[in-house]
Amino acid sequence: LNAQRYRDEILRPIVVPFIRRHHLMFQHDNARQFMSEKKSFPPISSSFFSLLPSPYPSHFLPVSVPQVTTPVSVEDLEKFALHPAPRDTTIQCRITRDRRGVEKGMYPTYYLHMEKEDGKRVFLMAGRKRKKCKTSNYLISIDPTELSRDTDSYIGKLRSNVLGTKFTVFDDGDNPDKKPFVKECESVRQELAAICYEKNVLGFKGPRKMTVIIPGMMENDERVCIRPKSDIESLLSRYENGNTDNLVCLMNKSPSWNEQTQSYVLNFHGRVTQASVKNFQIVHPDNEDYIVMQFGRVAEDVFSMDYSFPMCPLQAFAITLSSFDGKLACE
Repeated sequence: LNAQRYRDEILRPIVVPFIRRHHLMFQHDNARQFMSEKKSFPPISSSFFSLLPSPYPSHFLPVSVPQVTTPVSVEDLEKFALHPAPRDTTIQCRITRDRRGVEKGMYPTYYLHMEKEDGKRVFLMAGRKRKKCKTSNYLISIDPTELSRDTDSYIGKLRSNVLGTKFTVFDDGDNPDKKPFVKECESVRQELAAICYEKNVLGFKGPRKMTVIIPGMMENDERVCIRPKSDIESLLSRYENGNTDNLVCLMNKSPSWNEQTQSYVLNFHGRVTQASVKNFQIVHPDNEDYIVMQFGRVAEDVFSMDYSFPMCPLQAFAITLSSFDGKLACE
């Protein structure tokens, strides 16, 4: 879409038909009302970054910076949620936060939509923090009205440590600690990502330091399967012990100082329009020109989220949910 069209039109979140596991069409009145409300958002530029060489091995990252296109068909939401972005492609998405109501002030619902070239958006998944949990725990579902573990639409969760500084992303498999008899079965849950937060050297006003660990990719672009049966096999433990075989370790890109604004800034190339300590870009330390993922504020409750290979939408969405969570040890 060209810039003129974005200037002439008001962007608004909409719900379009989507297909569940059993290809059923569904929509709850309240969810539909929220997702179809007309809201005025700042214009979004479609410009991104130019082609640059990448030093990564072919089984980890592509050889060029991705182009800004979303030529992806969403026919099976559950399968799509776990599938990495195609090589040389950036998937552009929008996250909308619903904080209406008494409980949603404390436990908002987050909706993820994929942006299409025709200006429409396709619902991908929703997430919400669970109540009465000892640590932060978010459920992720491909049905915006059924955010429960007891439904077919449940596809994964995000769980934090007590301090809220370390997070793990799981798929919908079984917890081996709660079901010991499944430890040797394929039903043991996969770990899809781990996120670590630290206080930034810039202090409280700067963006928080992030480390993201995800499973590596095989030559056929399939994700290495990580199914820990004990804590020592987890992504976090392997990273902390220096055992990074078959893992991809990423970090947030450091901002640069802008003399004109007297602040630290990141170049989101028009995809982010409001300043926030939650804005971030995820890169590999060997090549900060390849943006694996970026996230930032567009309006008070609207955010852009873009991801590229080897990320999948469930990984990227869960990482953004971790950034919304309060981290007392870092703030």
